[in-house]
Amino acid sequence: MNRRHFITTASAIALAPTGLLAAGTAPLDYEPGVLDRHLGAGEVVFLDFKASWCTTCAAQERVLDKLKAENPSYEENITFINVDWDTYGRSQLVSRMRIPRRSTLVVLKGDDELGRLVADTREAKIRELMDIALRASMDA
Repeated sequence: MNRRHFITTASAIALAPTGLLAAGTAPLDYEPGVLDRHLGAGEVVFLDFKASWCTTCAAQERVLDKLKAENPSYEENITFINVDWDTYGRSQLVSRMRIPRRSTLVVLKGDDELGRLVADTREAKIRELMDIALRASMDA
């Protein structure tokens, strides 16, 4: 084995576990049809109505990321979908669900809304909503 190949292979092996552990399951980006597809499959869906420029949304995202890192069961059992407010803020989805503003978090299972937070960044409240989603995902 030549030196360059050895170094490349060794580097890839050394970095692989870190990359795999840090990657997690990335939230899906909303597009028409994605929500119905996942709900139709019986999944519990956690919708995050957000905008890239929204400071409240950024604070919520930090809490969500922290909670997911602490409890991998969230990402293993819940389908997270980001809804870009700038693209879909005036959509039928937002109207039908009566979403008042960006920084709204909603948990759905089938035709039922299980919980919602609007502009709330408190870790305890976001954890409570994620726990509702996790319990619902465990129900047969």
